[in-house]
Amino acid sequence: QVQLVESGGGLVQAGGSLRLSCAASGSIFSINAMRWYRQAPGNQRELVAAITNGGSANYADSVRGRFTISRENAKNTVYLQMNSLKPEDTAVYYCNARIVRGLERKMYDYWGQGTQVTVSS
Repeated sequence: QVQLVESGGGLVQAGGSLRLSCAASGSIFSINAMRWYRQAPGNQRELVAAITNGGSANYADSVRGRFTISRENAKNTVYLQMNSLKPEDTAVYYCNARIVRGLERKMYDYWGQGTQVTVSS
């Protein structure tokens, strides 16, 4: 089995920073794209940032220039550095990974359990 474990959420004042981590473990052949999503109460889950296994990154317009996604392939880990945080960034943040596993080398989507980020004004 495969597990994604997130860490790094918490409470921060507006203008502050947080760094989220998400480590994948288990029976993994390779990891393709890794992504961070967030979901605020009453809202749909939205894509925040994505990164390919080659390191190419994309961001939602709302976070571009403030958030940075990165990954350490040797550790099967993805990070989200969040700077200049705003109250509207408050949400549960989820990591997602497309993981190739099994003898058939099939690709599966996995999700972390979510970590709460709260930004106070």
